[in-house]
Amino acid sequence: MLLLTIVQGPDKGKAFNIPPNEPQLIGRSSEALRITDYTVSRRHAELTPDGGQWYIRDLKSHNGTYVNGVRISARTRLKIGDEIRAGSTVFAFGGVQSNPETDIVEILRPEEIDAEIERTLASNEDSVLMAEPEPRMAANEHLRLLMKASEIATDSIDQQELLAAILELVFDQFEPERGVILIAPDKYHSPRPTVVKYMTPPKDAEAAKIQLSQTILQHAMLKRESVLSSNAMADPRFKAGDSIQRLGIRSAMCAPILFRDRVFGAIYIDSSIVNYTFTADQLALLNAVGQQTGLAMANLELVSDQIHTERLAVIGETVASLSHSIKNILQGIRGGADVVEMGLKKDDLKIAKGGWGILKRNIDRIMSLTLNMLAFSRQQNIEIELTKLGPLIEECSELLEGLCTTRQVPLIVDVDSDIPPVPVDPNLIHQAMMNLMSNAVEAVEPKTGVVTVRVDYHPKGLPNDDGTRTRSKGSSGAEVEISIIDNGPGIPEDRRAWVFEPFNTTKGMRGTGLGLAVTKRIIEDHQGSLSAHETAGGGATLRVILPADPAQLIDPSATAATRNVTAAPKFSRK
Repeated sequence: MLLLTIVQGPDKGKAFNIPPNEPQLIGRSSEALRITDYTVSRRHAELTPDGGQWYIRDLKSHNGTYVNGVRISARTRLKIGDEIRAGSTVFAFGGVQSNPETDIVEILRPEEIDAEIERTLASNEDSVLMAEPEPRMAANEHLRLLMKASEIATDSIDQQELLAAILELVFDQFEPERGVILIAPDKYHSPRPTVVKYMTPPKDAEAAKIQLSQTILQHAMLKRESVLSSNAMADPRFKAGDSIQRLGIRSAMCAPILFRDRVFGAIYIDSSIVNYTFTADQLALLNAVGQQTGLAMANLELVSDQIHTERLAVIGETVASLSHSIKNILQGIRGGADVVEMGLKKDDLKIAKGGWGILKRNIDRIMSLTLNMLAFSRQQNIEIELTKLGPLIEECSELLEGLCTTRQVPLIVDVDSDIPPVPVDPNLIHQAMMNLMSNAVEAVEPKTGVVTVRVDYHPKGLPNDDGTRTRSKGSSGAEVEISIIDNGPGIPEDRRAWVFEPFNTTKGMRGTGLGLAVTKRIIEDHQGSLSAHETAGGGATLRVILPADPAQLIDPSATAATRNVTAAPKFSRK
């Protein structure tokens, strides 16, 4: 069965089995192959079988479909090994899936395959020093290999990438026909194939199978010795129909991957080339590579343990902050419910209405907390539209009219009607503006407080005091500046970055500590910036800067892995 493997993009490493006679849709719709790359259209491209061959066609996607780097405009025939690019995701078409769940590697018992161990080499801390170069191998080449293995071990932060790079290095040096790295999840489980590689792609599933001797693998892992072996190709006991003859394996090496007392797995390579066998010097060198790989695996475990510990600490802090906020809200709900109950018992509607007001306010608070938690915890899917900011901010002002009336705080909106539409996600920017404007109204003193929302358009970028232009992260031209200005107590300079961190609030029990954190993420997802400043005469100014040039859309390829931003193919004016 063919495979479609993701080799680049947010879902890197994921693979899909392709049934032989069923068309396959690439995209984000529910009936397509499931990927999370939001630079891919919902119905991006289609794979179809025809007469034993596979073809691909683009379905008028926004970012196009590429085969081996060339954008296709018509139905294109695919070959094994072709690369397909859709958005920021690159697929490898065909081949064999290299993961622990496949049946590519078959470990055979001694009675199933006869393997003769010719030489062994102890694997320990001195293995690197013992790896003397063979006569025909230049000393600098030997040193280059060990330095490269050490570099991979130092730089790798992902186990799959580490093992793939190590196996690639082994192939460059020893030129085997097939190789596999097997990793044991722990000391209680048998090793499973994690990375598989061939010198030339196998023609079929039978040729793709790698059958290695259980004797060799167990010797390498249990006795912690690298093994150089040959099978019984010349033994008259084996006939042409036997697996040994069919596979034609003439020479193989297996080195344990270990660090101190921990055995992680093994590196196995073999070759069937006539008149060629691996040498004792090559065995010593592979043994040294196994040692370097074991060190890297140990480092990855330490990093993983540290990350896990840090995550637990963050989770604990988050739970504590949420528990505190939820407890305060529940206390308010309980107090309101008590008042409502008192009014019902006394048959006094006025008392019950007073309790209902308390209940409603706290229900609104817990709803706001829940929505902000969802917005903060998940990646935003931005749908860009050309949007007039004036009507959007006016709508936010109307929604806050009740709060402003209750607190007797005027909310002034100053937006030039000539400002052109800007490329933003109107729903997300609406949420951000509601957070900023409501915060400002609540920050000022009742009756004496004033909040002003001003929008300025800078066709050449925001000017600095020295006359130069400061542009936001995603902009190369026009920018829009939104200022939310209040005459409240202001934000001390040492707390202006602090207020944007999750669960930090200046509202006491009235705040959730997530509003500004969510707002900052929304603005940065638009490649803009959000900052706090002092208002002249006292108070605070929250300043939002957004790219405003419609021609300068958010680059999907630059944001796919971190921002999940989609540039819409068409704009709707609002």
